[in-house]
Amino acid sequence: MSDFELVLTPVTHNLGQFEVRRVLPAKARTMVGPFIFVDQFGPAQLDIGSGMDVRPHPHINLATVTWLFEGAIEHRDSLGSFSTIRPGQVNLMTAGRGIVHSERSPAAERKTGPRLYGMQTWLALPDGREEIDPAFEAVTDLPIVEDGRAKAIVIMGELWGERAQTTTYADTIYAEIVLGAGGAIPLEEDADERAVMLVGGEATVDGHPLRLYELAVLQPGRDMTLESGAGARVMLLGGEAFTSRRHVWWNFVSSSRERINQAKEDWRERRFPKVPGDEEEFIPLPEVPNTVTHP
Repeated sequence: MSDFELVLTPVTHNLGQFEVRRVLPAKARTMVGPFIFVDQFGPAQLDIGSGMDVRPHPHINLATVTWLFEGAIEHRDSLGSFSTIRPGQVNLMTAGRGIVHSERSPAAERKTGPRLYGMQTWLALPDGREEIDPAFEAVTDLPIVEDGRAKAIVIMGELWGERAQTTTYADTIYAEIVLGAGGAIPLEEDADERAVMLVGGEATVDGHPLRLYELAVLQPGRDMTLESGAGARVMLLGGEAFTSRRHVWWNFVSSSRERINQAKEDWRERRFPKVPGDEEEFIPLPEVPNTVTHP
């Protein structure tokens, strides 16, 4: 019996100087716990003078989580938040009833050629909380669990007896695990749904090898061991299983298709608020989105 319920291979989008690998939503699986969207990008070295520029765009009924291994990203949003994301800091932006944000490489990084390597994930908001007030937080004081050749940063939720102060709306677990050569760490049976993604090096779960950038959804209700012979970086994510369906269209997530249609109309008609400090540009509503609800 394999420890893996399912293994998902990402769809790779080449953005010129770096690649983004999208593993959720997929045809075979739309969510793992509250995670409905999982992107991994880099590692990449961008040209001097260039950078990442994600122009202002809207979200509803979800929370975005940005986590970097290398580099820096400037976040601005329609609440007036400004934050420079760096490794060790989690940015949690709660869209709720609606928010607009942009993500760009800082000027100082452009001068030397930005490094980009990290994760962007979206969390669906639970029933009854989809339309909460938008919010933003940047958390740097995160629990670190270390045991010899294993180190884990708890980004969200409670793992290995440590709880991150990052806000959660549904039961959520999220951690970055760095294993040295010969390192191991237990993956306890502590969530309805769990998955791991190898983002560097090599690792196994109970002897089953992980393949780079694939999302291995773990069998529920079983304790397992993550280990590495040569060293690895692995993301662990999951949480409570959602019982009601979520629809995804472009940057919008909702339990209601009508709500997504309203958001499309609101963005088309420029009814969303602007982003202070980044008012000039925006991403137009696409004719065909690159994120859709799978049948």
